[in-house]
Amino acid sequence: MLLNDKVFMAWPSRIIFGAGQRAALAPLLKKQGYRNALIVTDTFFTSAASPIIRNLIEALDAVEIRHFVFDGGHPDPTVLLCENAYKLVREKAADIAFDHIIAVGGGSNIDLAKVLSVTLKYGGHPEDYIGEGRLPGKPMTLVAMPTTSGAGSEVTPGAILVAQASSTKVALMGNDLRPSIVVVDPELTLSCPPKVTADAGIDALTHAIESYLTCDSTDFDRGGDPDPGYSGRNHITQLMAGESIRLCFEHLPTAYGNGADLEARTGMAYASLLAAFSYASAGLNAVHALAYALAGLTHASHGSTNAVFLPYVMDSLRTVRRADMAKIGHMAGAGTEMREEQAARHAIVHTRELVESVGIPITLKGFGVTEHDLDTLVSHGLGVSRLTKAFPIQPAESTYRAVVRSAFDGVISS
Repeated sequence: MLLNDKVFMAWPSRIIFGAGQRAALAPLLKKQGYRNALIVTDTFFTSAASPIIRNLIEALDAVEIRHFVFDGGHPDPTVLLCENAYKLVREKAADIAFDHIIAVGGGSNIDLAKVLSVTLKYGGHPEDYIGEGRLPGKPMTLVAMPTTSGAGSEVTPGAILVAQASSTKVALMGNDLRPSIVVVDPELTLSCPPKVTADAGIDALTHAIESYLTCDSTDFDRGGDPDPGYSGRNHITQLMAGESIRLCFEHLPTAYGNGADLEARTGMAYASLLAAFSYASAGLNAVHALAYALAGLTHASHGSTNAVFLPYVMDSLRTVRRADMAKIGHMAGAGTEMREEQAARHAIVHTRELVESVGIPITLKGFGVTEHDLDTLVSHGLGVSRLTKAFPIQPAESTYRAVVRSAFDGVISS
């Protein structure tokens, strides 16, 4: 694969990582000349239960950066939420000439901030910018401070939204949507309850495994785009994804079982960031396509909808990615004496066991899905063309059908 790699990568210009290192953000912003910050978060972080926003405001005050807090973020932001947030900020903070946005929270808050970085600079409605190549120019500078280890929105070129009319997920896409500054402080994840830790952690594992196995860069259809958001897997993305996979298998059980374990939280913070670096260049495919379809049907959380499909998609790829799957098996603890096929199956089985161990259903029946829903899941999954086109098996329809059937019945091939 090395000889044929066609690498294209776009990353943040500044990354701050480490326990307690969020304290370095305000001085950096001051040095770079920023003066007026919009903080985008949700009510948990502005409540008495969390000191995160309070501490951030104190740090900004200390370097004389003016600020306004919008705390109306919600999980899975809708187009309407983005529109209303834009109107409220324009109304309540009309006297502030914002020159940067600081997103604090999970991937949903970061995605909301990405949309605001466009609409506050260029006006218009969020729907004006849905799709690829729709950004009129560089958005407002965005700083991402994730409080979960999983979504990866702090690195990616997309903002994922829910369209109310259809409950389907749509995206604003463009490399300029990637945050300019990323602050990954594992201490910020200590407040995550077990369910959030599980959802985010399996999301990170999904990003890592899916990008590790996805379409090769030499075969990826960039559609002639000279500045592609995604461009298929290459040697660099596989190196990062591989280390992320290893870290997830090692640290997620502890982070889930003992959220106060800072070493496990740091391991998962690294895993999430590395997975995001990988998939934010290589791209994703069937797991996310089908997960979006399931979320539209059940409104279940993103991490859990990824989790239920992940082992079955892996199983479907065993014939075309067996050597890679065996490597994942060894990352998951398969003994060196295992033959390639055994190690590949171990990867699938151990992944499903990890999903189950953190309290996520391992069949579609666990989400209330019925036989009647299976065709809808397949058709809606296939409809996410930007993901389906990167699936290593083409055409994808028959494989998608087999994956959905297996996920419903809970069957892994022998």
